[in-house]
Amino acid sequence: MRIAAVQLTSTDDLEANLQAARERVAEAVERGAEFIALPENFAYLRREGLPIPCAQSLEGEIISTVRELAHSHGVWLLGGTFPEVVDGGDRVHNTSVLVRPDGEIEAVYRKIHLFDIDLGEDARFTESLTVAPGDEVVVAKTPFGGVGLSVCYDVRFPELYRSMADRGMTVVCVPAAFAPQTGRDHWEVLLRARAIENQVFVVAPAQCGRHSEERVSYGRSMIIDPWGLVLAQAADHPGVIVADCDLDDLERIRGGLPALKHRRL
Repeated sequence: MRIAAVQLTSTDDLEANLQAARERVAEAVERGAEFIALPENFAYLRREGLPIPCAQSLEGEIISTVRELAHSHGVWLLGGTFPEVVDGGDRVHNTSVLVRPDGEIEAVYRKIHLFDIDLGEDARFTESLTVAPGDEVVVAKTPFGGVGLSVCYDVRFPELYRSMADRGMTVVCVPAAFAPQTGRDHWEVLLRARAIENQVFVVAPAQCGRHSEERVSYGRSMIIDPWGLVLAQAADHPGVIVADCDLDDLERIRGGLPALKHRRL
């Protein structure tokens, strides 16, 4: 299976971001991708601390665009994340949606772990002020095995991924907008660790570059195999990376080094 990860520099211009997503998805299709993943906040990346004016339901413009793209190109498409309206609440969910080639929604995941950190003036985030956490572990059933859904900061919580492995995960998606301060030291290490310990393919489409005066993302989108080898990595600008992910390789690795079967705790 050929997988693509799309890297973007999204802003607070919804229509421009959707057009960029359309163009990159078309590029991935031209390169033979059957499964394409967009990054976190692909359709709208707000300036830090400002409200989210484009919060929508699953029937809104953002996910309707994702469904139309999946259907028109006949591919599996992960709609990164978008701000999903929460009924009766002031906050939104940071929601990832997996869409089938027929344009129907296969799975919905609402980000569980929220990015509340303070690493100094250039790296202060309080995601919980505007985002409500989800509470459900999600592994979608697909023709190429179980696809686990996670988002960005989730990657620091290995128990989430082990729970997904118990549910039959063979591929895990980690759409992200990683901060440069943490990305340069932690991004690749964490992604490769999640691949190795769960013996799965990791698909991590990311935001990159400067989105506004207040916001910069690390980038370096990656696709990693179950041995922890980096199959593809993006440069420091928007683009598309692709990799051929052979599920026979996954079974060979799990058969030769059956660590998941050796667990005792």
